[in-house]
Amino acid sequence: MMARASIRSPDESREYFFEEGCFILELSNSDDDPALSIARARVAPGRTTRLHRLARQVERYVILAGEGWVEVGDAVSGPVAAGDVVTIPAGAVQRIRNTGSGDLVFLALCTPRFSPEDYTDIDPAPSAPDADRD
Repeated sequence: MMARASIRSPDESREYFFEEGCFILELSNSDDDPALSIARARVAPGRTTRLHRLARQVERYVILAGEGWVEVGDAVSGPVAAGDVVTIPAGAVQRIRNTGSGDLVFLALCTPRFSPEDYTDIDPAPSAPDADRD
């Protein structure tokens, strides 16, 4: 199906805590645009997302604010800050840690679009509760 012309405006009240360990606001993820999804991710200070992989999606993080440390398998490990773009191949093990004092905020662009069935948690550590939500 081909994408249709549209304008989507984010509704901040629809941000949710995802099992990966970050807050997600879906900006674009629909059947009428299956080639791409865009989400805003937010990681609280001192938090690290769960070690995970996406089965089919190539993911790109576009860092908007904050600073962090990203790991993509054995290929990439290093600091990130506003303006950086991280490319994560489909199936690659990944996680990101907020190393700053404010929220780490980035866009997560997935091709094809993100589907929860493609998410696999591979972190051996138990899940942290999301009790410290903002």
